[in-house]
Amino acid sequence: MGVGPVSAPSARPSSSAPGPTPAAGPRHPAVFFDRDGVLNASLVRDGRPHPPRSLDELRIVPGAAEGLAALAAAGFRLIVVSNQPDTARGTLARETADAINAALHAALPALDEILTCYDDGDTPRRKPNPGMLLEAAARHGIDPKRSYLVGDRWKDIEAGRRAGCRTILIDQHYDEPWPAAPPDVRVDSLPAAIAYILRNRAGGTGDQRQVRSETCDVTGDK
Repeated sequence: MGVGPVSAPSARPSSSAPGPTPAAGPRHPAVFFDRDGVLNASLVRDGRPHPPRSLDELRIVPGAAEGLAALAAAGFRLIVVSNQPDTARGTLARETADAINAALHAALPALDEILTCYDDGDTPRRKPNPGMLLEAAARHGIDPKRSYLVGDRWKDIEAGRRAGCRTILIDQHYDEPWPAAPPDVRVDSLPAAIAYILRNRAGGTGDQRQVRSETCDVTGDK
């Protein structure tokens, strides 16, 4: 669906966000989501995904709002961790990127925070490095071992693995190499990823045979 005027600011969208403040109390499970190709549709050109360039191009994935609400009701913290290097490359205005984040947050109010790295280089916060996940974990009192990362590209999966999360790939069949370790689970849609998480909560009593049966080796050309 399309998203209309911006009605809510995103939470800490900048790569220059202040350092994490440790959260007191028990540690929580979380689901970390990539943005483009996971919560909203990517624009695929020549087999490669690209972010929306304007609010008019933002399309929320069907079932996202309901699925995130179910995860929140089950006790998960919900965090977006998104690379947006086109701003550093000068091909997407920072104001546009921030407006898209804000519109996404307005459309998906169950989200606790949207973290964005605008860098174009190997920085600690840019995936496949786990900096954004670790920052959010410290701020929200998240236990990575009880948490999941849902993404559509190898950098997402590798960041989740480095942070200590279980990883779920939404396989969009992009035409790009896979140089990293395979995901724990591969699915074909966001609703399928959410259903899997609700069935098999990390650290809970989920059927580990289910985990193995849904694990796929995707280290080939896709």
